[in-house]
Amino acid sequence: MRVSVVGAGLGGLCLAQGLRGAGIEADVYERDPAITARFQGYRLMLSPVGFEALRGCLPPRWHPLLDAIVGDARAERLILDLRLNRIGQLGPGRTGTVKGIVIDRHVLRHLLLTGLTVRTGAALTGYDVLDDGKVEARFAHGDPATADLLVGADGVGSAVRAVLSPQTTPTDTGARFVIGRTPLTERFATLEPAFGSKIAGDGVSLMLGAMRFRTPPKQAAEELAPEVTLPDIRDYVRWAMLLPPNGSLGAPTAQEAALSRMEGWHPDLRALIEQADPDNSTLLSIRVVEPRERWAPGPVTLLGDAIHATSPTGGNGANTALRDADLLCRRLIDAVERRQDLLGAVADYERQMFEYGGEAVRHSLAALPAFAPAPEQTR
Repeated sequence: MRVSVVGAGLGGLCLAQGLRGAGIEADVYERDPAITARFQGYRLMLSPVGFEALRGCLPPRWHPLLDAIVGDARAERLILDLRLNRIGQLGPGRTGTVKGIVIDRHVLRHLLLTGLTVRTGAALTGYDVLDDGKVEARFAHGDPATADLLVGADGVGSAVRAVLSPQTTPTDTGARFVIGRTPLTERFATLEPAFGSKIAGDGVSLMLGAMRFRTPPKQAAEELAPEVTLPDIRDYVRWAMLLPPNGSLGAPTAQEAALSRMEGWHPDLRALIEQADPDNSTLLSIRVVEPRERWAPGPVTLLGDAIHATSPTGGNGANTALRDADLLCRRLIDAVERRQDLLGAVADYERQMFEYGGEAVRHSLAALPAFAPAPEQTR
């Protein structure tokens, strides 16, 4: 069996790793001109389901490395004012702390890329299902690729979805946020109560999260899996400022946009933004894709944000994509081992994915109002 995976994000790469480990040929195609064309280095929270799905697709010899490069998250979910005074609890009926495992997306992507060949600059222009049931993918540059299954793991703007399910389109929630990262110095460690909490300002809100590696990734790879090369990244604070609906930067850079909205804020919060890496700060919109109408069974399917993009306030986008990868990998192994035919295996994957993927999108949208900016106040 040969599988063409369109999209070299976490879900697509996780699937390719799982298939590779099972002896199934997987070719990965990425529309970006290079793997490092866009920075993808923010902290992710992994649920038990997402973490186990990731482990399930990785070679067992890398499991100790994975355990070494994650971090532990434990944070109270509070609402703080701009001077860091506690003024409430985040989310209706939520108390106590949130616990979980955190990992850096940039580090994880490098791990998942290990041993894979990715064809970059490969923007999909369309595909055809052939008479023998295989599928031929066409690209703007290079030769077409023929496989038994084509998987669209190419994000919110999926070119595969545009052909397979044109009626499924992204919805812009109107929410915008500025996101960045700052080295975790001794000064910023004092912001611990703000990690996982919402800091409510006038017309904006700020969320902070610490990424503390159990072992620095580069060191961990050298000691535990020398065939893996990981970035030399140290502990940092991930920050995200949610803007009013349909807000724009209103400033030349994302960093300046955040600072321009922080008059009167606690000096440690302003310093956190001032000392951020400007190359890794950006403005993002929150768009969702909800799976609804099933397409006709065939040798083409979708994975991750291509079919169930969530609001980041749900904390489940990456987890759901990793769950997709693990589930689809296991169903394809069933097909190879003749416990199920290919189309039946794909249909079983889609049935389950539509159910939990749709729930993930709805959960993320329900959580969005709790993180929304506080109404602007008259000074």
